[in-house]
Amino acid sequence: MSLPLHVEVVKKKGSFMNKNILKVLVHNFLSNFNTLTPGATLDNSDLEENVQLFEHVQSITICDVEHDSEVVTSETELLYHVYTLDSFGAETDTMSDNSSGEELSVADVWALPAKEFHGLWENLIYDSKLKEDTLRFVETAFDFADRGVDPNIVSWNRVVLLHGPPGTGKTSLCRALAQKLAIRLSDRFPRARLFEINAHGIFSKWFSESGKLVAKLFERIREILEDPQLLACILVDEVESLTHARRAALAGLEPSDSIRAVNVILTQLDRLKRQPNALVLTTSNVTGAIDVAFVDRADIKRLVSPPSERAAYEILRGCCDELMARGAVVPRESLFPLRVLEAARFVESDGSRASLRLRELACGAAAAGASARALRRLPLMARALLPGAEPPALPSFLDALHAVLAQQLLDARDICHSPTPASPAS
Repeated sequence: MSLPLHVEVVKKKGSFMNKNILKVLVHNFLSNFNTLTPGATLDNSDLEENVQLFEHVQSITICDVEHDSEVVTSETELLYHVYTLDSFGAETDTMSDNSSGEELSVADVWALPAKEFHGLWENLIYDSKLKEDTLRFVETAFDFADRGVDPNIVSWNRVVLLHGPPGTGKTSLCRALAQKLAIRLSDRFPRARLFEINAHGIFSKWFSESGKLVAKLFERIREILEDPQLLACILVDEVESLTHARRAALAGLEPSDSIRAVNVILTQLDRLKRQPNALVLTTSNVTGAIDVAFVDRADIKRLVSPPSERAAYEILRGCCDELMARGAVVPRESLFPLRVLEAARFVESDGSRASLRLRELACGAAAAGASARALRRLPLMARALLPGAEPPALPSFLDALHAVLAQQLLDARDICHSPTPASPAS
């Protein structure tokens, strides 16, 4: 038998069918296929011939974490995860600043799995096994806790640090990882929450309270963690703000209260590791500027770089496929995976011409260091360049993508080389 293949089944909001019964129905349905393609998703329209699944299932995703090629259905163990997406969005957690009476927004709280994060994991594309490695690490850490492994002998904090330039998908990966864990560990944790804390916002307002509000926030999180069946993922964006606050205070540029706030956060993170149902996810846009005391607490530290040529191509191919599927670009035709172009040695033909044109774009974007965020904006801007209400043909759309990228690179160069305004005369 090969490695198990995870199958994620999104149950329709109004369905009351028992999960175990639904698993059997999905298993019987998938058994009709000789092979399954990891990464493939069947939506509700693909289930029309199966009345029960059509009525109760929104989508079925064949996960690709451990597999990158087709698997033989009869030779593979299928692990099913049935869940319903929460559609209520984030709730804003607020606290009162005792010194000013101001009501401060301290965190956004998501019930997981959330509708907003559905499909996010599958659409994040990296060159390395970043997603897979991070997921395996976290699953192993929770497995050690469940087995009662003594943390004084084998140490782990369940703290993940993703660092790298802006726009590379660090925050998105943290959200997608929390969503994936809520699905994968649902038997262990029937409930899951994601707490998004903005460290920059903390240090811009909380100095006068000497970290008291920070302590209150984490006290609230610990109260929630008293429910052993709830998984809590705490996301701290821009964690380099800890370093900035500590250095500024030591240099006399900020009040000493800021150091207290930093120390409170570090202390609270230490306390969270005692909770077997807590995970801390952090991001930083400034590699090398993160507080050393915090870096030492992180179990896994991974650099998230701008997309390479290969990743840029797959990101852009996914964007084009989505627009063709929605009828925003015509006709709908296949853009080949890069491995297919490589196997054909990039020889141009009628069938490969569009794919090769897209690869040229990916090469230019990667050479310029374009971020994943910038790449995903290109299709909208390209469509806006094309006149008329009718959907453009794919060749014209690809030409527009090239023009938009060239303009984006020029704009970025102009911003970098624009003169700094002179200070007004005193």
